Amino acid sequence: MPSAKCLNGRNCSILRNRTPQDGDRARFSSSWVLANVCGGGVAGQADAVRLGITRALMVFNAEFRAKLKAEGLVTRDPRAKERKKYGQKGARKRFQFSKR
Repeated sequence: MPSAKCLNGRNCSILRNRTPQDGDRARFSSSWVLANVCGGGVAGQADAVRLGITRALMVFNAEFRAKLKAEGLVTRDPRAKERKKYGQKGARKRFQFSKR
């Protein structure tokens, strides 16, 4: 059985700040979650797993929604990569300016 602090077979200490607190962890300690996540970085994958667990808990019992929402676990992180603009090196970086 994989470790509870394991994401894609790797130990992730970053999950500590992104999972429910100790009181909630004790309530769901008998549950195992096996998730394979691809794409993004470790923090993004941890947030994806966290949101998936949250949505599964809300389907399991609708009364959990109020507490999960108060903890800020229902909301998805809206940040996305900014697109590269034409005439520039990247989204914000520009080509070197030459006066002469």
